[in-house]
Amino acid sequence: MRTPKSLYVDQRLIYHPELLSCPSCGDLLVGCNYLKWDKIVQTLDQVLSIASRPGHCPNRECPGHASRLLSAQGQRIAPAHSTYGYDVVTRIGWLRQHVFATYEQIHADLSQRVVISQAHVRMLYQRSYLPLLACHERRQQGRLETLAKQQGGLIIALDGLQPEAGEPQLWFIRELSTGLTLRSGWLSRQTQGTFEDFLEPLLKLGWPILAVLSDKQTGLEQAVASKLPDTPHQFCQIHYLRNLAKPLSEADAEMKSELRKAVRDQIGELIRRPVRRDAWAKGVLTVTGILGSPLPGACADADDPGTGVDPQWQVDEIISSLFAHTRYLLTLKGRPPFNLAGLETYERLNQVLELSLKWLSHRLDPRLVKFYQGLKVALAPFAQTCTELQQGAVWLRDIADILAPCEAFDRSAKQVAEHLCGYLDVLYQQRELPPLLHEFSGHLDTVSQSYWPGLFHCYEVEELARTNNDLESHFRDLQHRLLRTTGQKGGTRRALHRPGAWELLKSPPSESECLEALRQITMQELADERQRVDQHRQRFRFEMRSVKSADAQLERLNQQWLATPKNPPG
Repeated sequence: MRTPKSLYVDQRLIYHPELLSCPSCGDLLVGCNYLKWDKIVQTLDQVLSIASRPGHCPNRECPGHASRLLSAQGQRIAPAHSTYGYDVVTRIGWLRQHVFATYEQIHADLSQRVVISQAHVRMLYQRSYLPLLACHERRQQGRLETLAKQQGGLIIALDGLQPEAGEPQLWFIRELSTGLTLRSGWLSRQTQGTFEDFLEPLLKLGWPILAVLSDKQTGLEQAVASKLPDTPHQFCQIHYLRNLAKPLSEADAEMKSELRKAVRDQIGELIRRPVRRDAWAKGVLTVTGILGSPLPGACADADDPGTGVDPQWQVDEIISSLFAHTRYLLTLKGRPPFNLAGLETYERLNQVLELSLKWLSHRLDPRLVKFYQGLKVALAPFAQTCTELQQGAVWLRDIADILAPCEAFDRSAKQVAEHLCGYLDVLYQQRELPPLLHEFSGHLDTVSQSYWPGLFHCYEVEELARTNNDLESHFRDLQHRLLRTTGQKGGTRRALHRPGAWELLKSPPSESECLEALRQITMQELADERQRVDQHRQRFRFEMRSVKSADAQLERLNQQWLATPKNPPG
């Protein structure tokens, strides 16, 4: 049996309704002879015993006769069905989302001021703070309505997080001017019908949609065209450039693989072999502790007593560093459209080749001679391919520059489109091109035709972004925050699949503003949002390692099954 916690009340408070008359008929309210909300509440500063004496209308003919009015001030102390104040709930959420504290750290912070367990900290965050945050976001509808009237409508952006192993995909709709999240949740499919259902509640509000920003996803593109046929649909220009770069990045990756193999065949054994004769040869490198490794350069050279350092040791150290840098260059990874790892590897290895030749002109060393000759042989077959890749990279950069905003003067969508069309025509009409560049120029034309209807709206619609980078960075920030608070990738994925839609919501800018905002939420709003949380959590009722909990769920299903009507005889 658990030992009850000892709480010593600092103050007893009984609240009365702020309204003196009935809002329906205007008669004076009469106080009831009983108390509601009679409970002990822990705040960050003290322990309170609070209660609210309801008021009711004495007029039996009044529609509000049966209702009981409570004190709004009393309800601002703690959420419904909670013995912890709003300040405790806000403190938990603030430490979790802005200080990136773990539940253990939050518990350590709070346990000095309130009596609470670590499990209760987790429960308050997931069952109180996140639903309250969603209720606060929903209260911004009036702000959106004002904005829609001022600018004639809303500009929305849609983005989704890459799904994990067949799990539903997390998507959200954000208003670009305010940054408010209009909808945030999971989609089990990415089809036209699913996206239409996702957009439907927004369209029912009746606010004009001035523009839509998203990636060029087939189902989403069809849904926007169907539901918002006259609305400009801007495609993310970064995704356009990535799709343009696809054949070039594939050729670059293939060249990089062959280049690494050629370099390793020629000088792999040399750059992996220990250069220094002492510690490297024995396999023990730098060591600290009570018995640390000897300091470098301890042996003085007899021919050069002034330096106190062996020249051969210096030569070995320099060559070892060059070999280590070469090994590192073979591990570079690319990030299209502009960061091509194969091209970068080739160019930087050429720099190493030129540097080693310069060193050989100063001092001959057999290892450096072998390294220079092997690297030169390895790089030679790739010169032509790299020249072609460099030309393709220049084309990509030129297209990106055409699409980039010009600070000197504002360009219309027609001007940008004509400029890009002229540049693509010049590329496509070039005949004497190597096979790689000829195929790439055709690819540029094909992809551009596909993206053309949605590339240039951002130059006409004010506040419409060119890329989805801000939304994607919001996903990245969320993943980084969850990783910092959970400490493991598995915990991050689990958090994204479970409370991820609520975690995406932004809190007010300061802890005090957050506390004041959450105190405005009514009991009914919080109860409704908790139902949404519970509905989503039902998806995971069998995803647990606890045998006891799983058996309880199975028994519950068994009882439900046995309660269904039996099949009729025969």
